[in-house]
Amino acid sequence: MTTPSRRDLANAIRFLAIDAVQAANSGHPGMPMGMADIAEVLWNDYLGHNPNNPKWFNRDRFVLSNGHGSMLQYALLHLSGYDLPIEQIRNFRQLGSLTPGHPENFVTPGVETTTGPLGQGFANAVGMALAEKLLAQRFNRPEFNIVDHRTWVFMGDGCMMEGISHEAASLAGTLGLGKLVAFWDDNHISIDGEVEGWFTDDTPARFEAYGWRVVRDVDGHDADAVKAAIDQAMAHDDKPVLICCRTTIGFGSPNKAGKESSHGAALGKDEVEATRKALGWDYGPFEIPQHIRDGWRAGNAGLVREEQWNRMFDQYAARHPALAEELVRRSHAELPEDFAAEADAYIAKLQADGPKVASRKASQMAIEAFAPHLPELIGGSADLAGSNLTLWSGSKTVVGDSPNANYIYFGVREFAMTAISNGLAVHGGFIPYDATFLVFSDYARNAVRMSALMGAHAIHVYTHDSIGLGEDGPTHQPVEHLASLRYIPGNDVWRPCDAVESAVCWRAAIERRDGPSCLVFSRQGLAHQPRSDAQVADIARGGYVLKDSNGAPELILIATGSEVDLAMQAAAQLGDKVRVVSMPSTDVFDRQPAEYREAVLPNACRKRVAIEAGVTDFWRKYVGLDGAVVGIDTFGASAPIEDLMPHFGFTVEHVVEAERSLK
Repeated sequence: MTTPSRRDLANAIRFLAIDAVQAANSGHPGMPMGMADIAEVLWNDYLGHNPNNPKWFNRDRFVLSNGHGSMLQYALLHLSGYDLPIEQIRNFRQLGSLTPGHPENFVTPGVETTTGPLGQGFANAVGMALAEKLLAQRFNRPEFNIVDHRTWVFMGDGCMMEGISHEAASLAGTLGLGKLVAFWDDNHISIDGEVEGWFTDDTPARFEAYGWRVVRDVDGHDADAVKAAIDQAMAHDDKPVLICCRTTIGFGSPNKAGKESSHGAALGKDEVEATRKALGWDYGPFEIPQHIRDGWRAGNAGLVREEQWNRMFDQYAARHPALAEELVRRSHAELPEDFAAEADAYIAKLQADGPKVASRKASQMAIEAFAPHLPELIGGSADLAGSNLTLWSGSKTVVGDSPNANYIYFGVREFAMTAISNGLAVHGGFIPYDATFLVFSDYARNAVRMSALMGAHAIHVYTHDSIGLGEDGPTHQPVEHLASLRYIPGNDVWRPCDAVESAVCWRAAIERRDGPSCLVFSRQGLAHQPRSDAQVADIARGGYVLKDSNGAPELILIATGSEVDLAMQAAAQLGDKVRVVSMPSTDVFDRQPAEYREAVLPNACRKRVAIEAGVTDFWRKYVGLDGAVVGIDTFGASAPIEDLMPHFGFTVEHVVEAERSLK
């Protein structure tokens, strides 16, 4: 059997994509057809990976930022020997298959991150490349480049248009992420057609201005040209590299190549057959002849590559046992053995000391207490470090080559910041936290949603949580944001009422392994609340009885954050039949067993008032239509906090009036 040509190998990608989209009558064949030659060279000649172990820690990371072309990645995984059999390719976009419409890292072996919202995969890749850089600085030693891998990302014109690509590229250049290589699929086509009517940027010049090395004018259908461009990219490690590949969308299709009609729809039966003839592919649907399969596997040195790395790691562990132990622990996402005891001791001390501080300050105190025990904790802020209070005494900027670098000055880039944190999280070896004002979570929201969808262990810190921030006014005063974040499935939102709850929510976010947490903190000082040891333990359950009634409660006040103290003051006026429930995380509370939730909010007591400086409708799930909610359903105003709170009804008197209005 003749040895397959590079074009034969690339055509295997093309026709798996064509056939899968045709069978589903849904999908995007044009991009896989256009980028197949680039992908074949990268995956067969350069990508450091082991299909037998998709989670090998020192593997290269490949990110398909233009995730609508998912069949490109599925074809690559299938042909390279990942556990993705042809039956899964046949079931593209079908319920329960391992080949969903866009790549999902929790579904398909070998997919590093979930992509589809354009540009976010690129920002994830920046986070992955940053993770590699910082882990190498921490763990590598002379003769032992134990962390040494690259991050490769495919991008389309749509990714380049999205604002997040500008944010992420700018920061990547500043940080000098030399192990990051991006391929721009410059095919001049998006869904609406030729992009020259809406995308005329000088993209190479833009990336050069960001501090990238740029390889221009590469013929994306010439394997030798692609190979030469990659060699050029790998010649230096001081800057990230953009390889600009001119391609034809729908390459090989006689009637749809170069047209938007090949972008997001099946080619159609007749055009599929015409494409087979045009490319000389004399095989049926989903048929890959053995000599082409063998050609794909011939260069696969993944198993040997990992075995060589394992031997080096054994030598490294013998020479540097403490470092090796830390790297193994962090790569398995395991916390230090002493963390739980240290956290318990700190929280107990806080409860005993009873500090009255803003919860944003309490957050900083918690970081100060926990971070020395967590070298994997890495944080940053979107140009608000002094307001979010995310810096601590051990913070060291990632600019430079410190082995203990752990702080990222993200600049005013909320969206990219959050997506980069997702990349750090899914890479492994770090627990990232990022921060901005709660009102600006809107800028980052889709990346927060992607955190939850992926189950990424990222911590999103939001301060200045209500109208209580005062004079900055309604542009900076969040109203709907708490509810909006709580409505994201799998996203734990915490709004603590004092320093103790703040420390507990930080601990919960650190210990969570299956998704993100949003920690929401106040600008203004908050009173300390008295608690028993049992009550302190119950904080982690998301909601608990802070002040109980004398006998069965006749009224329940439910509150979060700064409004918990208001509820406590109101309860003192409303008599001894009042229960106060602090509910720092409705998400966590809702996951508790029914028996616990009934013990906290007994169905027998339907007289309830919820109090939170946010929109009211969210709280109807707890108080019902017959209950009352003291909240805010308008925008705020610019004024000092002592004027704003009574103006918008956050007073003891208003809570008492709400109770009296109930039947």
